[in-house]
Parts: sequence; structure tokens; C-alpha cells
Amino acid sequence: MHTLFDKVWRAHTVRELPSGQTQLFVGLHLVHEVTSPQAFDMLRQQGWTVAFPERTFATVDHIVPTKSPSRPFLDVTAEEMTAALERNCREAGIRLFAPGAAGGEHQGIVHVIGPELGLTQPGMTIACGDSHTSTHGALGAIAFGIGTSQVRDVLASQCLALDPLKVRRIDVNGSLAHGVYAKDVILTIIRQLGVQGGVGYAYEYGGTTIGRMTIEERMTICNMSIEGGARVGYMNPDDTTFAYLSGRQFAPSGGAFDRAVEYWQSLASDQGAQYDDRVTLDAAAIEPTVTWGINPGQSVGIGERIPDSADEEALAFMGFAKGGRVEGTRIDVAFIGSCTNGRLSDLEEAARLVKGRRVAPHVQALVVPGSQAVSRAAEERGLPEIFTAAGFEWRGAGCSMCLAMNPDRLEGRQVCASTSNRNFKGRQGSPTGRTLLMSPAMVAAAALAGEVVDVRHSLEQVGA
Repeated sequence: MHTLFDKVWRAHTVRELPSGQTQLFVGLHLVHEVTSPQAFDMLRQQGWTVAFPERTFATVDHIVPTKSPSRPFLDVTAEEMTAALERNCREAGIRLFAPGAAGGEHQGIVHVIGPELGLTQPGMTIACGDSHTSTHGALGAIAFGIGTSQVRDVLASQCLALDPLKVRRIDVNGSLAHGVYAKDVILTIIRQLGVQGGVGYAYEYGGTTIGRMTIEERMTICNMSIEGGARVGYMNPDDTTFAYLSGRQFAPSGGAFDRAVEYWQSLASDQGAQYDDRVTLDAAAIEPTVTWGINPGQSVGIGERIPDSADEEALAFMGFAKGGRVEGTRIDVAFIGSCTNGRLSDLEEAARLVKGRRVAPHVQALVVPGSQAVSRAAEERGLPEIFTAAGFEWRGAGCSMCLAMNPDRLEGRQVCASTSNRNFKGRQGSPTGRTLLMSPAMVAAAALAGEVVDVRHSLEQVGA
């Protein structure tokens, strides 16, 4: 009896190394403009070539300006980095999705385009020079972020030397209350297990709550596994997975798809599989959740007070006090986007709340689709008009304000209600800027009110 993690790891094991690590074959390698230039340079210095260019796909996401994405970019550094990725991909024969280039219609955040193109499939090992590669585990893949030297290794050999992981099963059972979303689930998990709780583990998510979730909701949970210290987060593939993949560009088709489904079904963790640890959460006990501190584990339900055990450094930086509430905190910026919550369903849920209403006068509000495909689908549904009528700015696809490696940045001590995944000091561009992580619906509600509010009251007001 084996877990999916065990099955996939063994299937991709080339050999056990004397160090105790595993030489693991990487089925899919994703690269972007930030962590790959040095890796390609290292290849050239050694006189090496890319071993399996057909297994590597590239996109531009971190530095792309979302306000004016036309080429050449006004930011010289952004243009140079994009041009370098174009040159590297052209020389290596790697397929690239970049603005102004062939395939640009598929450009977007790497962890958004992988699944939507059908590149991400159950049973794969997936690597990318980005910590939130765990996102792809939502489709039953074993996916992990890697550093630049490891990007070089995958380009050169399609293999990595990795330490084996333990597996923790996390079951979430029951029905989520109205106004509680996947983002609240993963923030609650991280709060309970800690930001270091998953070190050395792969997280396998299951239970009745997870089983009812869409793939996009599952991606939100897997995306933030890394914030809980886990190297990998995944769900077992099921009928929801197979329906999502059917008809996608790089997924098998026809009889090959039927054979693939039969194989994918065999990968799910066996009944009676042994886990190194097990945790169970009651979905009904989860509230809309918001962070109060400087890491994603420092959060509270919207109806709770900040605990007396709260970290002093975090309180001082954020301007909160023990026993205080995050609800009612005035915000300056509202950001909806990122690889965590920049998918179509995220934008649709936010649009439900803002339709026919207006953003508070003092709030700058941005909506940034996770990919060109998300943007097109949103346009077909009239979402940009809903958002702009409410006072939001509708932007082009990219990482945007999630990490501020582009013009979208906080200024000074601004407070941002954000759908992104990290609230570290300086994460959104200003060394003193403050980030409050929450669901897209919570951000939309905060943008309208001008302060952090309980989204459940907002949903009652719009009859949603």
C-alpha cells in the first residue's frame, strides 16, 4: 500500500546516491525570466546543451509591467531580462510564451499557464525556479521549487538530486460556511501547523471538503503549501481532475486520453497507505481568515482577536496590539491577482461583490489576471467592465504586486489587502509597506468598505 508521492517518486528514480539523496528524473521543467539567466550562462561556461528542450517551457511573468505590457518594455531591466530569456529559449529550442513573441497569447504566471495549457498532468515530477511550484500538485503531480543552480542541473541532465520526503495527510471534512474559501482553508492549516511545520514533508490533502473543490480551489491550497514549510503539496487525481484536463492543448486526446486516465487513476494513494503523520480539520470551524503579522502563519479568523502570544516584532511592524482586531483596519491598496488567486473563478467571485458598487475613494484597487487566457475569458464575461465601473484598475497578466519586481509596488507605510501568498516585510515593494493576506472576496469587500470587513456581511448585502 503506497501513497501517490511514493508511487511517483519511485517511478522517476534514476538511482539512489551515496549521499542518501535520490537522483530524480524531472518530467516537466518550467522556467521564467528571473531565475533562469544565470542557469543558461552556467551551461554555456561548461559547454553544455539543454538535454531535453521539449520538456522545458518558458514564460515571462515576474517582471512584466501590467499597466503597459507592450514591447519593448519601458523598464530597461525588464526588457533586458525578457530579451535574454527569448535568446536563451531560441538557442536551446525551448518553447516560450512571452508578450510580443510567438505564443504570447499564452503568456502568464508560470503556475497558472501550466495547468490551463494541460502541461501539468497527474503523476508528473515538475520543477521550476520558483517556490510556489507546489501549485501543480492540485492535479496529482509532485512539484517543487528549485534554485538557480538546480535549474542548470535540470537543463543539462533533466535530473535533480533531492532528499526523500515524509508524507503528512491533511484531511478537511465537512462543508465550508458561506463566505469561506480555499484561501481561508490553507491559511488556517498554516496557522495550526506553523510556517515550519511542513519542513521535510510532502502534504497530501484530502477529505470530503477537498473532494468537492474545483481544480482552481485546489491550486490555491497547494500553492501555499510552501508557506507552511512543506516542499510539496498535492491532491489525488479524481474525476474532477480528468474533466479539467480533457481537451486542453498539451493533454492527451482521443484514445490516448482514455488510456492516460486509466493510468492516472492507478496513481492515487492506496486505501490503507501509511503516512508519517495525519491531521484532520473541521471545515465548519473555519472562518474568513486574514493575516495580522509578517508571515502567513500569523492569522486570525475575522471574528477573532489577535492572540496574547502574538510576536512582538510582527505587532510593532504592522501596528497592531495583542487582543486587538484586524477587522476595521483601514486599507490603502486592494490587490486581486497572483499565482494563488489570479484565476477566473477568483475574479468572478470578486466581481459578484463589486458589481454596481464603488471602491472607497481613498483606496487604489487593482485586478491582475493570472494569464492572457484568464484575461480573455474574463473579457467574454464582461468582468473588466464590472471592475472598472466600480473603480478598480484592470491590468495585463503577470505577477504584479505579489512581489513587486515590476512597477506595481506599495509606497511607504501603505496597507494592502492582498490575495497573494506572502506578507513578509518588503514583499510588495516598500520596506515599510504592510500586507494583509485574504481571499479575493475579502479583498473585494475591503476595497469597497475602505477597511477590513467580514465578507459574509457583504455577501448578505448583495444577496449572494
